[in-house]
Amino acid sequence: MPHLVARNLTKSFDGVRAVDQVSFAIPDGAFLALLGPSGCGKTTLLRMIAGLEDPDAGELLFDDVAVAGPRGTLPPEARRLGMVFQSYALWPHMTVRGNIEFGLKVQKLPAAERRRRIEEVLEVVGLSGHAARRPHELSGGQRQRVALARSLALRPGLILLDEPLANLDAHLRETMLAEFRRIHSMTGATFVFVTHDQEEAMAVATHVAVMNRGRLEQVGTPEDLYRRPQTESVARFIGRGRTLPVEVMASQDGLCTIALAGGVLKVAGLAPPGPGWLCFHASDLSRAPQRGPFAGEVVNQLFQNGVYATELAPLGVDVETVSLALPERLAPGTRIEVGLSGGWVIARAPSAAPALTGAAARSSA
Repeated sequence: MPHLVARNLTKSFDGVRAVDQVSFAIPDGAFLALLGPSGCGKTTLLRMIAGLEDPDAGELLFDDVAVAGPRGTLPPEARRLGMVFQSYALWPHMTVRGNIEFGLKVQKLPAAERRRRIEEVLEVVGLSGHAARRPHELSGGQRQRVALARSLALRPGLILLDEPLANLDAHLRETMLAEFRRIHSMTGATFVFVTHDQEEAMAVATHVAVMNRGRLEQVGTPEDLYRRPQTESVARFIGRGRTLPVEVMASQDGLCTIALAGGVLKVAGLAPPGPGWLCFHASDLSRAPQRGPFAGEVVNQLFQNGVYATELAPLGVDVETVSLALPERLAPGTRIEVGLSGGWVIARAPSAAPALTGAAARSSA
């Protein structure tokens, strides 16, 4: 059974819904990234999972036990979870050992057990030998590891991370992402990670939940969201994707027959007949040696990583530009035929109800 389940969670502030009927199911041991722009509701959702905010409606379950819902809520200390804050929240006057030990003392663990757990988690986070240092003597990445060690020492089943990499430089973020993956694998705990950076989410998470204006647009594996988006906003957000308006003429066995720029082609998808979106990424497009699904005129080119990142104005398609990589420089206004090697078709007005897809659905079954 799923370890973490939300059913129609709703939370409003001053009459504005910060979280609007959010539902998902995440299996035990998953690494869930709550992804979206500032103000989308992801931090409010995390705070409801932590027990720092009570939902106005809906239900939240850990291992089939309701921790928030119509029958009341459990306080944070009764939820067997750990939380790592963006600001680290370490006691400045305490050593690393003292910061980790504080929660263990609250639990009234024997001194020998406290020592054993402290040594264990310091080894896990790679800080053995730093127990006597104070926070001001540590780097930002080391302070983040202490905050994580403090949570791990309590043996929680659920670790919550609230934008934990926001205060780190690019190099340290890469290092900590690798550490999060390693520690998640070692501990087997369920992680929930809030971020507005999709590269962070796609690099570390087993499941990603994309939020927009309080609503949950889609939950799935990183591959699901990249290759099989369910909404236009997810298609355009993940991997800097693009969408083209098409007419779905038929749909059968996972293939959609679509009309595009006066031609007909088959593309993977599950959209019913009617108005649709062709979702794709720059890597799905190439210059076709002969007639392709559509043609376009070169608008601009920028040399990047050995190729020319090209902005193209499609002809006969109601969209301003699309992007693709070309091996050669072309003059603005040059007309080329464009080939399509991938893509995914969705309905123009998809259902608002998000669902687990693909591998995510199988892993939570």
